[in-house]
Amino acid sequence: MDFSNRFGGGDSANLKMDAHVHSTCSDGSCTVWELCEMASASGITHLSFTDHDTTKTHAPALEAARQNKIALVPGIEISAYDYKRNRKVHILGYRYNSAAARIDALCGKTLENRNAHSRWQLARIRESGIRVEEDAIERLTRDSGVLYKQFIMAAITASPFLSEEYQTLYRRLFKEGGVAAGDIAYCDARAAVRAVKADGGLAVLAHPGMFDSYDLIPELLSDGLDGLELCHPAHTERDLERIRDLAERHRLFVTGGSDYHGAFGKPEKLGFRLSPLDWLRRL
Repeated sequence: MDFSNRFGGGDSANLKMDAHVHSTCSDGSCTVWELCEMASASGITHLSFTDHDTTKTHAPALEAARQNKIALVPGIEISAYDYKRNRKVHILGYRYNSAAARIDALCGKTLENRNAHSRWQLARIRESGIRVEEDAIERLTRDSGVLYKQFIMAAITASPFLSEEYQTLYRRLFKEGGVAAGDIAYCDARAAVRAVKADGGLAVLAHPGMFDSYDLIPELLSDGLDGLELCHPAHTERDLERIRDLAERHRLFVTGGSDYHGAFGKPEKLGFRLSPLDWLRRL
């Protein structure tokens, strides 16, 4: 696909892609329309909505992207686990086919488990004496159909995500010893890569520096891993150097993005990290 000419010409030097963005279809605070408008205003030409464990964002985002002259690449971020090393792992999938049968089959259980667990957390928080309005929960879950911890927090406090008040409350509720502490079981990271490949997509290891996923890379290669996420707000200069070296050694392409969640995370700006564009030739 020739992205440079998709909207009437222009050379590749003018292309800007944020390949890691979250909307209200998972745990982001902004709708796809808001995000496409923000991207256009910021000079971003390409977006991939990588909402957690769902491929359902792409279809409703198409019209918003078209009206804002944004090239949209189908994306997903699969919540997975490295059971050999007992670490969380996230797998990004791009350009999978529209049916996405294997991906949806794998991620459907994760969404069910997440929603059930979050509902349990909500009940424990209410039992502890904290009031959480149901209409706020319904409004926040309207697009995703799944309850996330970020939504519970948004229904409890108006304090900004990065504020001490927010972070203290979050730790008190959801971290070790909290009334709503705990997590769900995730699919195996290798199964996530295989699902993306089975659906004709490109599989990318998300932010390996954030979860220290480096040791897993050789194993994922045998399942068809295509790329590594290089540009990410959590990555240090050492991470960047290490990822570049691994990508060159294993002939993987590199991607990047802001991992933008709006008011429910950091950074505070869409496009805070942009993707290297060499990989677009594969799309």
